[in-house]
Amino acid sequence: MTRVLVAGSRVRSERSDAETRPLVAALQARGVDADDAPWDDDTAGWTGADLVAVRTTWDYTERRDDFLAWATKVEAATRLVNPLAVLTWNSHKRYLVELASAGVPTVPTTLLEHGSVVPDDLGRGPAVVKPAVSAGGRGTHLGHPDDLRDTVADLLGVGDVLVQPAVESIGRDGEVSLIRLGDTWSHAVRKLPAAGGFLVHEKHGGRLEDHTPTTREVAVAESALARAPGDVAAARVDLVRVDGEPVVMELELIEPELFLRRAGGAPDRLADALLARLS
Repeated sequence: MTRVLVAGSRVRSERSDAETRPLVAALQARGVDADDAPWDDDTAGWTGADLVAVRTTWDYTERRDDFLAWATKVEAATRLVNPLAVLTWNSHKRYLVELASAGVPTVPTTLLEHGSVVPDDLGRGPAVVKPAVSAGGRGTHLGHPDDLRDTVADLLGVGDVLVQPAVESIGRDGEVSLIRLGDTWSHAVRKLPAAGGFLVHEKHGGRLEDHTPTTREVAVAESALARAPGDVAAARVDLVRVDGEPVVMELELIEPELFLRRAGGAPDRLADALLARLS
């Protein structure tokens, strides 16, 4: 019997269970011996599985080196989805600079290296600064560049830092997330911040709406996904509007929340996409 292990984290929540349990059930319905476990559980038997699917490893940014070392060990022994090359590339937001250099419409991004001096020019208008290894809005700050200098200095003492112009449209239009499962754009959602906020994550008070993506949004998402350094079974592309046009805010290829509960058949599509990697 085919064995599939789904990697999550030790801290579980209603959100993580809504991502994991329907997938495990869909795999089991296909005759697969499927289970989930925290990625850092050494007793889970990762290397003995036929396939390991990285899903709700939402704590990996706090231990990136350990996480990538685990992924390296797993991929050396079995099929890892998404693969190590994709996990490594996507785990540092340097990829946003690379996307822009490749001509993918992307939020303008400046990368400051760990330990460097805060540059004199951080931009002229409101800016957003964040760690280059982060998720869920952790360590993200919005403000006038002059007021962010000490914050940037503190962040540079810990790691690389991104500086971006604040995207005004987020307060009005939010972010649009397109979810791809296998070879199909499965569904999409719009994430809106709380009144007066700029972070769209639900834990910051954001809310979700179903969304039908435009042809242009799909084209931008396709162009971003095409730059991934390996096969991708599951992806989420987050877009915002700059000058009325969709641009990439994030490309989530490691542990994206896929909002499976909002689309009928989505867990089945994800299960099929994973099992297709074994054939």
